[in-house]
Amino acid sequence: MDRSMLDLPFYGPEHRALSEAIFKWAATDMPAVDHDDADAACSRLVRALGEAGFLRYCVPAEFGGALPALDSRSLCIARETLAYHDGLADFAFAMQGLGSGAITLAGSPELQREVLPRVASGEWIAAFALTEPEAGSDVGAMRCEARREGDHYVLNGEKTWISNGGIADVYCVFARTGEAPGTRGISAFVVYPDMPGFDVAERLEVIAPHPLARLRFNDLRVPASHLLGAPGEGFKVAMRTLDIFRASVAAAALGFARRALDEALAHARGRAMFGHTLADFQLTQAKLGDMATDIDAAALLTARAAWRRDVQKLPTTREAAMAKMTATENAQRVIDAALQMHGGQGVRVGVKVESLYREIRALRIYEGATEVQKLIVARELLKNDPTNRESRSPR
Repeated sequence: MDRSMLDLPFYGPEHRALSEAIFKWAATDMPAVDHDDADAACSRLVRALGEAGFLRYCVPAEFGGALPALDSRSLCIARETLAYHDGLADFAFAMQGLGSGAITLAGSPELQREVLPRVASGEWIAAFALTEPEAGSDVGAMRCEARREGDHYVLNGEKTWISNGGIADVYCVFARTGEAPGTRGISAFVVYPDMPGFDVAERLEVIAPHPLARLRFNDLRVPASHLLGAPGEGFKVAMRTLDIFRASVAAAALGFARRALDEALAHARGRAMFGHTLADFQLTQAKLGDMATDIDAAALLTARAAWRRDVQKLPTTREAAMAKMTATENAQRVIDAALQMHGGQGVRVGVKVESLYREIRALRIYEGATEVQKLIVARELLKNDPTNRESRSPR
């Protein structure tokens, strides 16, 4: 995998060392992944990633993490490298961070001590339950409600497309508590699957197998101490969590795209055609040039978003949206081109470019579809006065 981008000033020696360590582990020590049993595969991968110490990058050092605080560049490096090798490995890593991110940001010290060390070790699998059947991109349309009763909240409603749904040990669940209309009346809670009223209503199958489920809550009583942040702050917590991890979605897309380019290069060099190799033809060379440029353009946007958050300590809403949108769309083009270059062999089940083609499709949708990212970028542009750059510049 081309790791030359890590030589740029966006990254330090610790990031290059992490990339090398994860690549070596994924190439030699990662357990075999059975894509026909995604539940078992993800459970096995979480344990293995925990034992290898890589899940420590998903939580702060105070609770067993590798670094004092979450480092977006490290998360991106881990996801890009794991995605290069296997989509489920990337998924297993990413969901430990996303699933516990709200607890890292807004959990009480007691909840943090209870959950985060187990996430870092791989003992517990984490999940992030925000989406509903009628509330995907429009979070304000959320219907799942949490009603305060004494020292508890009573949850009723559904969540869907929940990654790790059905296998997770801890869920961050968002529900309407009604402090204000729209997104200002949403709160976040830590929920355990053994709580009475928790039901896995349906397991969901998608083109690239991942553990997904629709969840149902029926008078589920959650202790008020499981509230994350203050009542009504759930949307803010969710967006802060997604802002951290959205750039890492771009990094996962980069991993898929880099693997597709390497597969295309190997195929082009070895495929005999009309007395030459496929790589000898200018049409092939032009396509490879487009693919490499698409990858590097997305990699630079991803590095900028992560560096801005980690080093400049500035908002990255616009930058992360640009990175996520560009990386996922570019990766789709790169993988499609690699598959086309393989001809009929490219659509054969078991060939790497075929699995990459299925893996990349969901990334253009989850954690904000491409269309939503465009709106986010435009909104950020419109709300900032171009004559006053104070809000976009380092202090």
